[in-house]
Amino acid sequence: MTQPHPLPRPLPSWPEAAPRLIAVAAGRAPADLVISNAAVVSVHTREVLQGWSVAVAMGRFAYVGPDASHCIGEDTQVIDAEGRYLIPGLCDGHMHIESGMLTPAEFARAVIPHGTTTMFTDPHEIANVFGLRGVRLMHDEALLQPINIFTQMPSCAPSAPGLETTGHEITPDDVAEALTWPGIVGLGEMMNFPGVIAGDEKMLAEIAATQNAGRTVGGHYASPDLGPAFHAYAAGGPADDHEGTREQDAIARMRQGMRAMIRLGSAWYDVESQITAITEKGLDPRGMILCTDDCHSGTLVEDGHMNRAVRHAIDCGADPLVALQMATINTATHFGLEREVGSITPGRAGDMILTSDLRRLPIERVFARGVSAAEDGRITVECPHGDWPEEVRRSVRLKRTLRADDFTAPAPEGAREVTARVIGVVENQAPTRALTATLAVNDGAIQPDPAQDIAHIALVERHRATGGVVNGFVSGFGYQGRMAVASTVAHDSHHMIVVGTCRENMALAANRLGAIGGGVSVWRDGRPLAEVRLPIAGLMSDRPATEVAKAAAGMVAAMAECGCTLNNAFMQHSLLALVVIPELRISDKGLVDVTRFALTDLVTDHTA
Repeated sequence: MTQPHPLPRPLPSWPEAAPRLIAVAAGRAPADLVISNAAVVSVHTREVLQGWSVAVAMGRFAYVGPDASHCIGEDTQVIDAEGRYLIPGLCDGHMHIESGMLTPAEFARAVIPHGTTTMFTDPHEIANVFGLRGVRLMHDEALLQPINIFTQMPSCAPSAPGLETTGHEITPDDVAEALTWPGIVGLGEMMNFPGVIAGDEKMLAEIAATQNAGRTVGGHYASPDLGPAFHAYAAGGPADDHEGTREQDAIARMRQGMRAMIRLGSAWYDVESQITAITEKGLDPRGMILCTDDCHSGTLVEDGHMNRAVRHAIDCGADPLVALQMATINTATHFGLEREVGSITPGRAGDMILTSDLRRLPIERVFARGVSAAEDGRITVECPHGDWPEEVRRSVRLKRTLRADDFTAPAPEGAREVTARVIGVVENQAPTRALTATLAVNDGAIQPDPAQDIAHIALVERHRATGGVVNGFVSGFGYQGRMAVASTVAHDSHHMIVVGTCRENMALAANRLGAIGGGVSVWRDGRPLAEVRLPIAGLMSDRPATEVAKAAAGMVAAMAECGCTLNNAFMQHSLLALVVIPELRISDKGLVDVTRFALTDLVTDHTA
């Protein structure tokens, strides 16, 4: 199959641009842009080339060398780098735009000033709500942006068939169709790793369609077991994995020819524990890629994006040039795009950053496709919006107004107290713990126990208006008083997750999201404390990142006001239904034991 042109069309292909690039490099034609007197970072050779210059034409590098004066014409824009470093634009190897609570346009607007010029995105969040149509809407807006947003076709909706119900399903035919679209670079993370290990025909058909098209299969092996199951998964075809949390995880993946994607997101801090495979064990850094996986709007506005990940890797002991390789050329090479992006070399997209310090990495000026895109934290390009149909803005479908008794976990008949399974949140990590606790029973209902840091959790079905509510318990948030937090961001099925200590407040929070079309709502003592409106699929806002970040900050403050002390607690909240990461989760079908990939009972024992 002929691969569609991988980059958005304002940028001509290298063959189309080659005559002009050759003429500029030879001095027969003027460049559009020349940056001189720079310390050019070569990520191919891991060198800093002092006093070099670059020339850009038609959005691509034409000349990279010691003197570009022969490329300068009357209309050439010339910039003196004044000895500053010129590094490639940064690449995020794995992420989900929806997790920033922003549309592709607003996400791009937020990350460009941080030096991100290429993203490899898996829109499986919206795929769970609207299927292939949702993916197409994300893809189409992504192609409008002034930076490179490549799309991986989501592989698993539902992520664990039989254990959850999504708004729509993704089929092998959907994958095959998407692979014909421009900008589709592969298959999104294959989360159904038990299915791959078991030889599931649907999962293998999706992988085969991707490989037959010459694209990359994304991995997701969320298990500490590095025995035969891991090897079976690797044999199935996934080319990378971002679910490692230990040094041995990174080493095992690289030894199998997979890229170890190590992530620093808003809630994932998995770089320090894995980068030692390079910094201490001395393994080849070509096998490791930096990514974010998930960054919410507050992180983007306040802390950064891939620049934050690179700085963190350096702080963890990585040589700055190695860290830059992990966020540029390693990523591009992995997706078969090293001839398009990821380095400052002839023919590649003119994506680059001026910075005065390779360790602190201040992003002083950003160029995307040879155009000045940001300067001193201010964006200087437009990020066009796509068309989001009205029905996509009305995705929260509740059968009726919810009542307090909908949020009741019934006890066995005659029970005075029960031993119940409890989802245990682990700060800064995706996995949860499967806990048990003794809980009191009142009027036939199992009670939460704030003294034990045990709150109520409920999953409200919101795609088909079935009226279904599944109830359970969760520990780790530290909530006190009469409160509730409801969210339609609930990876990956994206039903509604409600956590609280008071059933009345849980009903109020859930009904509020039904009224506003989705988002996050925090209530205490019968009144709203904060809300984030996410009307697009119940996942995103098309408002600027600064506005969304402000609302999200209010949400975080409100959660803290209710007693929560967790770092990035909302990210933990939003993952409570992620039934492909151990150990215990909740879905519309019940509690899920993810170590066995099976439904399990809430109550294990009781006292009459």
